[in-house]
Amino acid sequence: MKFNKDMLLLYAVTDSSWVGRQTLYEQVEDALKGGVTIVQLREKNLDEDTFVSEAIEINKLCRRYNVPLIINDNVEVALKSGADGVHVGIEDVPVSKIREQVGADFIIGATAKTVEQAQAAQKDGADYLGVGAVFPSSTKKNAIRISNDQLRQICSSVTIPAVAIGGINLKNVDEIKGCGVDGIAVVSAIFASDDIKKATAKLKERAKVVTLV
Repeated sequence: MKFNKDMLLLYAVTDSSWVGRQTLYEQVEDALKGGVTIVQLREKNLDEDTFVSEAIEINKLCRRYNVPLIINDNVEVALKSGADGVHVGIEDVPVSKIREQVGADFIIGATAKTVEQAQAAQKDGADYLGVGAVFPSSTKKNAIRISNDQLRQICSSVTIPAVAIGGINLKNVDEIKGCGVDGIAVVSAIFASDDIKKATAKLKERAKVVTLV
């Protein structure tokens, strides 16, 4: 799937810790119905074969809604499942190495917490940046926080689009308006919600406001 920055508007990142009342598949489908524009499948505790099988099913679902699927950290799972791309952290496989391995249409996202990291990711071939944590995060309690000034500096230092991540919810999302982000990445504000579809729709409307220049 050809990447464009509009895909980043509302970026849903899965978290299996909230699976229970619904399956992960059902949760993702509700998020898609609510209007998420890209989905990242994040699984830290699955073996690769199980991860691939899950990714194949979620990818089929995302394709029904014409929404790209990104795999967290694992390039092999992304390639084997037919996902649209991968997102890597600062300590994961280098973007330049991944770009050598995959085609031009394979989407690569990279985490950046500094201007230097952002510029390096762009130089190495990343399509977009994930920048944060912009707020305290319940899913990554040891995540390094960045200020709005740092967020603004990172976004303005590169030409590739950037999505803000880290503890974003309906109560605080307006605080990052004007920082230059092209979208917001959300975990618990979607998947821990009692009504995922409704929560997603509300977040999408706020994302449209936050990303206005």
